[in-house]
Amino acid sequence: MTSSLKAYRAAILHSLADPAEVGVERSYEYFEDGVLLVEDGRIVEAGPAERLLPKLNGVAVHEYRNALITPGFVDTHIHYPQTGMIASYGEQLLDWLNTYTFPTERQFADPAKAAEVAEIFLKELLRNGTTTALVFGTVHKESVDAFFAAAEKLDLRMIAGKVLMDRNAPDYLTDTPESGYADSKELIERWHGKGRLHYAVTPRFAPTSSPEQLELAGRLFAEYPGLYMHTHLSENRKEIDWVKELFPERQGYLDVYDHYRLIGPRAVFAHGVHLCDAECRRLAETGSAVAFCPTSNLFLGSGLFDLEKLEGHGVRVGLGTDVGAGTSFSQLQSLNEAYKVLQLQGKKLDPFKSLYLATLGGARALYLDERIGNFAAGKDADFVVLDYQATPLLAYRMQQARSLAERLFALTILGDDRAVLETFAAGQSVHRRA
Repeated sequence: MTSSLKAYRAAILHSLADPAEVGVERSYEYFEDGVLLVEDGRIVEAGPAERLLPKLNGVAVHEYRNALITPGFVDTHIHYPQTGMIASYGEQLLDWLNTYTFPTERQFADPAKAAEVAEIFLKELLRNGTTTALVFGTVHKESVDAFFAAAEKLDLRMIAGKVLMDRNAPDYLTDTPESGYADSKELIERWHGKGRLHYAVTPRFAPTSSPEQLELAGRLFAEYPGLYMHTHLSENRKEIDWVKELFPERQGYLDVYDHYRLIGPRAVFAHGVHLCDAECRRLAETGSAVAFCPTSNLFLGSGLFDLEKLEGHGVRVGLGTDVGAGTSFSQLQSLNEAYKVLQLQGKKLDPFKSLYLATLGGARALYLDERIGNFAAGKDADFVVLDYQATPLLAYRMQQARSLAERLFALTILGDDRAVLETFAAGQSVHRRA
């Protein structure tokens, strides 16, 4: 073993597969007393302490008591410019955009403001154990430069893009088809593939882009290998009606994106609350993904996401916080609300399925499961240490828990940022709770 090897000892849990596909017992690997070995920013091995400790030959072991090590959480939909307007009162989607979102995003023409919020945003993500996110900027290319510069300093695996929006928005927040294309191209060539950063072509949603802009966005998506496409889909019924008015020649909301070649692998559609069977089938056959954003869908009154329906059609699904319509950066809190969303539909969310959605499932939705999502050897060493005794109530509840499933479920219901003891990205500690 080389001197650059690092060892972390605690209970260790990671997903191996989707419980819905292989059954719960085969979907995860767990070591009650485990060791995670990390070298040069990559996973070497995860296994039982009794087997791995004798091999360490003097390597220092970082031990965590009453703690659980899991892969870092993956957030498949979030808006960093909306950090400062989280918990804004009283509107549904379209009024909420006009009342709160657009005036807030206006500030991001200022590089200093963008840099300030990017730092706050990334600290919040890491404080909550999220190590990879698919992120909206604003229409200003300065917002994306600021975000990627901050993420690069910490060697984070992050995906982001400049918003494309040339109509149905305030003049101070619109671009043109040509300027949006040119600015995006400039950002792609500066940031895409640099370190662990990836670029996403980002039309805000169909109503705020003209057909000409969507045409150029589709061209851009096809022009560079490995690009992402990130937008919104079928979040709110009034939004869907508006899309029908604006694009009467298309068969539906998804068909707008399909027509302009904004669909396929690495295309991620936020929300998907109100999708028909034909749209689900089309998402599945094209390898597109949907981000399930429970706290946002409940906060804005958008509706109840039908996880069983989408996965029944074979659609890739990840978990998103959707801050600032979402009410927490914590994916533990997202899972808390996701459980309730399914309960309201007479369905259940198993705690091991929750773990999968927040880690390996999100990685698969982003086509990053060869790099992140679990502790397979060679993957990026992005992981989080969760404290079973983070709060007096959580500590007491854990005393009553009789199984791993019960402990994990309690953690997803009672846990939040306080449960995150330490967060690691590429093998380096990027947050430790005071």
